[in-house]
Amino acid sequence: MSAAFVIEVRGLQAGLVVRQESGGFRFFAAVAEAFSLEGQVFRSAAHAGRAVRSALDAPRAR
Repeated sequence: MSAAFVIEVRGLQAGLVVRQESGGFRFFAAVAEAFSLEGQVFRSAAHAGRAVRSALDAPRAR
């Protein structure tokens, strides 16, 4: 059975994770700040959420 969860940070839908049959949750980015995490597999949806929050909180090069 597959399951998908939206990862939301400060009201912004930053991406989603999909449960993998082999275990873990694969992340799909919806915002540019999270593109570096695209396709990564996390142990849980919560772990993915923390990684996305960190990516969005990181200072951006201008």
